[in-house]
Amino acid sequence: MANTKSAKKMVRKIEKRTIVNRMRRSMVRTSVKKAELLIDAGDKDNAKEALVNAEKQLMRGAQKGAFSKKMASRKISRLTKKLVNS
Repeated sequence: MANTKSAKKMVRKIEKRTIVNRMRRSMVRTSVKKAELLIDAGDKDNAKEALVNAEKQLMRGAQKGAFSKKMASRKISRLTKKLVNS
């Protein structure tokens, strides 16, 4: 348990940040799933739009520190490759 005033404040900040990051990761997972489903279905036009949205969400999450930039880049690369090869 936090003893000092600054440690207590850090605990509060971490809790707020955790909630935001959890929400951000959830949005990213949803957008990636939508893109994958549309790619698998063969709907190229809507898949491209979903891919752009997923890419935007991934890079924003990486920029904000919800997950690593390498993971975001890897997911974007794999989704793009999947779209091109479908």
